[in-house]
Amino acid sequence: MARTLTLHPDRLFPSDAQTRQVARRLYDQVKDLPIISPHGHVPPGWIADDVPFNDPTSLLITPDHYVTRMMHASGVDLADLGVAQADFSADQARNAFRIFCSHWDKYSGTPVRYWMTDELVDIFGVDVTPSSETADQIYDTIAAKIAEPDFRPRALMDRFDIAFMATTDDPCDDLSHHAKIAADESFTRTVVPTFRPDKYLEPAKATWNDDIDRLGEVSGVDTSSYAGWVEAMENRRAFFKANGAVSTDHSHIDLGTQRLDDAEAARLYEAARAGTIEVEQAHALRRHFVNDMARMASDDGLTMTLHPAVYRNHHTPTFEKFGADVGADIPISVEVTRAVQPMLDAYGTNPNFTVVLFTLDETVFSRELAPLSGFYPSVHVGVPWWFIDAPDAIKRFRKAATESAGFTRGSGFIDDTRAFLSIPARHDMSRRLDCVHLADLVVEHRLDEDEACDIARQLVVDLPKKVFKL
Repeated sequence: MARTLTLHPDRLFPSDAQTRQVARRLYDQVKDLPIISPHGHVPPGWIADDVPFNDPTSLLITPDHYVTRMMHASGVDLADLGVAQADFSADQARNAFRIFCSHWDKYSGTPVRYWMTDELVDIFGVDVTPSSETADQIYDTIAAKIAEPDFRPRALMDRFDIAFMATTDDPCDDLSHHAKIAADESFTRTVVPTFRPDKYLEPAKATWNDDIDRLGEVSGVDTSSYAGWVEAMENRRAFFKANGAVSTDHSHIDLGTQRLDDAEAARLYEAARAGTIEVEQAHALRRHFVNDMARMASDDGLTMTLHPAVYRNHHTPTFEKFGADVGADIPISVEVTRAVQPMLDAYGTNPNFTVVLFTLDETVFSRELAPLSGFYPSVHVGVPWWFIDAPDAIKRFRKAATESAGFTRGSGFIDDTRAFLSIPARHDMSRRLDCVHLADLVVEHRLDEDEACDIARQLVVDLPKKVFKL
């Protein structure tokens, strides 16, 4: 007999009865607030064209590397899950869902299990636990739901109460999907682009020169010189801002922001364009470019978010077969204080500059990020994301960061997801865990409950609005 799948109303709340009661009361004050999602990877075309979802697999499994990577670790071929498969038949999609359900036990204790349970129960009304025996039943239930108009992307944004969503976009994108969304007065939700220039800042990459040529074409600026690169970047940032962008997003191997003198930058840029730049010189030029991005942010006011220290495409054969963003990116350690000093020395007290520093290295929360945000008015600590957007990691973050930075120096929750339907589950998880931390402080008589209630709301609404200037 299939086991029942349920959502307990006290999930993630403390076992201690007194603290649990306080957490419940705090959560009741924030659980129904609108979702603000300042950084994610939902394709804007889904919203612009209100695209119906094809099948449960392409919606819930294939695009979510959290889900696919754990099955890959158990020996499942990513191709069998639809990853990078241009032609994936209905039978293959159903079989992929069966594979997922048969591996349900592999997700025990993980945030993936938490989010997926929330999605299955709360969104689709599934009431049986995934398994080999129940896979087809669950698949058919979801398939029937997504065929309904109420399960189109725009209707779901209304249902989830997503008030604001930012996508992630290439600087050369024409933003036509965003223009279409903005022009539709019948759609009351806000969807904006995010400027993601990583590949244009990495002269060590084999594709860099082609990318810079494209940047020149789109911007109408001659990018043969460093001065032209600067002008082209400023041009595209202005275009993005005119189309609603509120932030730029950057992910490099480290947080280096060391600035070169302009003559040296121009010399290295020329070498990069000629294909003669050495690897260490390319890294130096990239760090200089990041510093340029901070200077531009202090001029145009776009919030700068930095999330470094990931070994991208760790397994070369997987990258060659399936491409990037399929679960083979692995965290590494990162140094922050020295790396960002040149940037903050120049712009850290500029009232128009806002930077959010994320990490996958938990050791730097209390040692570096919180102290930095506790001094520089421009610096905010990014909440746990990616591998550490998990219940226990989020609780550790609150304890590690709050003592040095307080509650007002964070970013608000960032879901950073490609899995559209997991957005409400992720935000709900964050709200519950923040209320747990606040409840602990109330029970320990370190915070009045009224103040805790105010802070809970700030974390959900006020902070992301302030940090991303909404």
